[in-house]
Amino acid sequence: MTPERFDALTSRFAQLCVGVVGDFSLDRYLDIDPAKAETSLETGLPVHNVTSVRCSPGAAGNIVQNLGALGTGKLWPVGFCGEDGEGFELLRALRAVPGLSLDNFLRTPERRTFTYTKPLRHTPSKPPVELSRLDIKNWAPTPADVEAELCSALRDLAPEFDALIVMDQAGVPGCGVITPAVLKTVRELSLAYPRLVILADSRHGLGSFPPLVFKMNAAEFAALTGTSAPVGQPAIMAGADRLAQASQRAVFITLAELGIIGAGPGEPAVHVPALPVRGAIDIVGAGDAVTAALTLALAAGATLGEAMQLAQAAASLVIHQLGTTGSARVPEIKTRLFR
Repeated sequence: MTPERFDALTSRFAQLCVGVVGDFSLDRYLDIDPAKAETSLETGLPVHNVTSVRCSPGAAGNIVQNLGALGTGKLWPVGFCGEDGEGFELLRALRAVPGLSLDNFLRTPERRTFTYTKPLRHTPSKPPVELSRLDIKNWAPTPADVEAELCSALRDLAPEFDALIVMDQAGVPGCGVITPAVLKTVRELSLAYPRLVILADSRHGLGSFPPLVFKMNAAEFAALTGTSAPVGQPAIMAGADRLAQASQRAVFITLAELGIIGAGPGEPAVHVPALPVRGAIDIVGAGDAVTAALTLALAAGATLGEAMQLAQAAASLVIHQLGTTGSARVPEIKTRLFR
């Protein structure tokens, strides 16, 4: 990809409308100063004093944040939060994303807001250390009336979409946004709008998903194909070819520090290596950056190889942002690719 081709592709991002349906969480970072440590008089346990609190959208929300950073013209999140303090913080964080509309994002007393609280211990001249995380999840199935609202929102918005991302990250299957009813609606949309780029990513595996553009890591690939992990690169490339041919959709497998493999129907698998690491890294959020960049690039008309180059540069920028999920912007990606 030349710089001129890069400019041509990324200049189209501002004209694109992208939907993101999935599990939106609040990422709450607690910055701890160990120099201010105390001992509780009541329990004798150590007290971690928090000097600042940072909140940002997580899970599907971090994908939205990455899409906004890349200059997407219009963003439609389809998901839910609870009528709780975490939901208030999540909505406030989402409103800060440029081009985003919350008209089809539900706030309901029937759900808790997915929340990942991440205590970070900061020591001068050292990377922050994350302590044990505190999670808030929903443990009961998503109510039928909430499902119905989500499905209705997808049907109403579909004619506007240039791309749709399906992000399944609920801790318990069926207790988040991507339920069987929502997946059925996504399947209907894929048939009704065959040219629409629909990319799916699921921590529970993509075996129950309809034929869509699949993005997964090597372990998820092994589970989907029934092979034993770890899987070597030649086997992954061959498996990607088979999956793409069977689904007639593109398939992407991320390989962490080894890069990414992609294949499409009629397009043999290609490997794009990761860019070199430049110091301390934090891999949190790298997958979301890849998802956002792949989707936008494909919707803008990129080839598989071009989309993967963009995605790898975005991931390279994000992993060097310590103590946060991070995001990448188009000028930064261009510098990373062509400097």
